[in-house]
Amino acid sequence: MSEPHPAPPAAATSNLVSGQPQFGDDRLAALAKSQGELACWQAVIADRDPASVSAALAKVDGSFAVGLVDARGFGFLAVDRFAVETLCYRLIDGRLHVAARADDLAALAPRAELDPQAVFDYLYFHVIPSPRTIFRGVHRLPPAHFAWFDGGRLTVAPYWVPRFEEPARADFPALAEEFRGLVQAAVASQLDGTKPACFLSGGTDSSTVAGMIGRVAGRPAATYSIGFEAEGYDEMQFARIAAKRFGTEHREYYVTPDDLVRSIPAVAASYDQPFGNSSALPAFYCAKMAGEDGVQKLLAGDGGDELFGGNSRYAKQRVFGWYDAVPAAVRRGLLEPALQRTPLGSLPVARKGRSYVEQAQVPLPDRLQMYNMLLRLGAENILTPEFLAQTDAMGPLQQQRKVWAQAGGNASALNRMLAFDWRYTLAESDLPKVCGTVHLAGLRVGFPFLDRRLLDFSLRLPTAYKLKGLKLRWFFKEALRGFLPDEILTKRKQGFGLPFGVWVNRHEGLRSFATESLHSLGQRRIVQTAFIDQLLKELLPAHPGYYGEMLWILMMLEQWLRAQPGAAGISSTSSPPARTQPPAFA
Repeated sequence: MSEPHPAPPAAATSNLVSGQPQFGDDRLAALAKSQGELACWQAVIADRDPASVSAALAKVDGSFAVGLVDARGFGFLAVDRFAVETLCYRLIDGRLHVAARADDLAALAPRAELDPQAVFDYLYFHVIPSPRTIFRGVHRLPPAHFAWFDGGRLTVAPYWVPRFEEPARADFPALAEEFRGLVQAAVASQLDGTKPACFLSGGTDSSTVAGMIGRVAGRPAATYSIGFEAEGYDEMQFARIAAKRFGTEHREYYVTPDDLVRSIPAVAASYDQPFGNSSALPAFYCAKMAGEDGVQKLLAGDGGDELFGGNSRYAKQRVFGWYDAVPAAVRRGLLEPALQRTPLGSLPVARKGRSYVEQAQVPLPDRLQMYNMLLRLGAENILTPEFLAQTDAMGPLQQQRKVWAQAGGNASALNRMLAFDWRYTLAESDLPKVCGTVHLAGLRVGFPFLDRRLLDFSLRLPTAYKLKGLKLRWFFKEALRGFLPDEILTKRKQGFGLPFGVWVNRHEGLRSFATESLHSLGQRRIVQTAFIDQLLKELLPAHPGYYGEMLWILMMLEQWLRAQPGAAGISSTSSPPARTQPPAFA
């Protein structure tokens, strides 16, 4: 299988229009059809009233990014609800510049330096969430936001905030029928007349897309799956079950450690900033396989979990939420003193109870980060003192609290977690993973589950239908029972998880590659060399599945830094460097 070759960066521009916007306003829809999208966006901002523009944006569906800057310097920017299409901006000498990629804007004179806080955010999230980018002064517009630049003043605000409704009563048969119709329509809207194809992990989302393609296209889907020769990571059997059920034109590829050694540098360099989602490499090989078959567009199942309650943490957090129902007198007068301030809490039989109480006492969204690897290992034990002094350790959590508060009102804890994940799991991690690797393979991608009609359906679906007791995505599965194979409805969620830590321990070539990358990173005085040695020699061999993720994000950071030509004193070496000390982080 051929290797990726990153495309050369595009120049920053004063006007940028991308995606496939669907204008809900009849006048705008007609204008877009007759004169094109640029004319339509210009009509949206014709009266220069931010309030009316925000209202108009709320009626636009589909994926889009728009950045308009006129001769006077007036600027208007907007991206879709999930930032499927991305947009970055930078102010230089009072003039606004826009581009799809942050590195294109960073290359403008004067060249932007790297931002230590962004590196900290990367280690915390494994990505760099908007509005920050890795470059100082270069920002990425958050999902469902627009920006207004006038008179030298830049204002960034949301044009849409999710509002959930809890119906007084629910009619399951009617809702199930409506849902199946919406899914079918969403898949149909993403097909463009080219060979119908999709990712197929064997999970409920990708299997649903594969089956629906067959219904609406009049021919079976071409489906593409990735496997791993590692116990506990391969779920090809479920992909095969779905492929057999729907009669798909099915192809498989087993990713190997040698594939990673060959492809990691180019995949890391293809992103406009460090990107640590380890599923990117499997997704790339899946897309490459499809491209070799003549596929031009792949459909992906991303969004189903986040719209309909499919992540295991939703059930876990509900269990912690039960603690709030315990009378305060019992919590504070009995349970907490006994488990936290007496020897009872240290007894083996009581340790789980103590851990439960300690976590339940932490409010959301803070509780979601209690197992964050950077926090558990201690940033002070990982990062050098001089680098840590340039960062705000509370910055990521403060941003998360703000996003959490946006889904306020009467939203249930579950719905707040869904909205939270629309930002951090989808817009900042999973969608860039899929979009970036599919585009690197030369293909386009569509996300049926992010269709506006399904989003609106999710907003009015009862909380109890998304998580019934502790049963994840109960409604989704019951509505599709009989359509999806029973084995897939009951399977444990997995996806394209990469057995990186396991392979590093077993494969000498991959271990050498990762070790060299981390030692080089250690010379940049970002990460302590003592921690790198501990990670490689002690932590990883003892718990490869857990600490492999830390190794991955550090390795991908170094590989990305090497691809940056002269950025803020960072080494621009694109091949393994000689044993000389690279420049320190500026």
